Amino acid sequence: MTLPATHREVHLVARPEGPLGTANFRIIEAPMPKPGPGQVLVRNRLMSVVAVMRTLMEGDARLPMPPYGLGEVMWGPAVGEVVAAPMADLRPGDLVTHRHGWREYAAVDEAGAQRIDPEVLPDVAAHLSQGPTAWLGVRAAEVGPGDTVFVTGAAGGVGSLAGQFARLRGATRLIGSTGSVRKGRYLVEELGYDAAVIRGAGPIEEQLRKAAPDGVDAIFDNVGGEQLTAGLAVARRSARVALVGTLSSQVSGGFTAPVEIDTGHLILQAITLRGISGRDQSDAIPQAMREFGRGLRDGTITFPHTLLAGIEQAPRALCELLEGRHIGAVLVEL
Repeated sequence: MTLPATHREVHLVARPEGPLGTANFRIIEAPMPKPGPGQVLVRNRLMSVVAVMRTLMEGDARLPMPPYGLGEVMWGPAVGEVVAAPMADLRPGDLVTHRHGWREYAAVDEAGAQRIDPEVLPDVAAHLSQGPTAWLGVRAAEVGPGDTVFVTGAAGGVGSLAGQFARLRGATRLIGSTGSVRKGRYLVEELGYDAAVIRGAGPIEEQLRKAAPDGVDAIFDNVGGEQLTAGLAVARRSARVALVGTLSSQVSGGFTAPVEIDTGHLILQAITLRGISGRDQSDAIPQAMREFGRGLRDGTITFPHTLLAGIEQAPRALCELLEGRHIGAVLVEL
């Protein structure tokens, strides 16, 4: 195939001061990447935007991943088609996942391009889901038959899947927190939640006690802050808590979500808190993907997501995700 001489990339041109806006980005016309030894050229088809990208824009996020350089092309999860593979095991036409999103074409190290197995997930877009994170968190919270489960940030890319995995593991009552009445209705009517706690509609703890008068057995926490505090206050004896995200601060560029914890309460109630990092549990990812794929095929799991078309929509996609406008994952079709 004849390749163009240039392609488009999204660069970070100004570090955010306050809410993120599209003015922090610029679409750049750049020379077509040329794959070097051990690399393949990929035409990106889909990319995802996630909350941690806002934190990476700070430049000193102290996370186990490189921050975004000012004036440089950004990066993130993507699915693409191999178009040139000199001396590589991959072949033109192969679909791969990699970490060089935010651009139309990418020269990717072969070791960093994972060939997509169509037998694993029936929907190519689902390879950009946060299904493995949701599955790992539900497993860490030891959700089992008869449990009442509280999922914070339940309408986001992770939470929208966590509740479904919890139900598959036998949870009998699901309560999710979210930021609007519209999203709360979606949780109950579309994702099978029994009740929704709405941020801004009154104290979280009061709403949660009303939704779970007998307490909660497991907490899947994406948010931290007041929502985690409320969950711990309502937790039953021997409750398990999976700490998965810090959305309460990530939307403004942070990654800390301090809460005041009564350790005496945790001890007397035998409550377990466990931080979840996918990089420490990579051996479990294949199982998570298999179970996710099986659920998508048999209809017991859906993959809520919003799709925006065109690389020029990528900055808006991230801004809208941080503003809480969408339900589920947010993807951009390139």
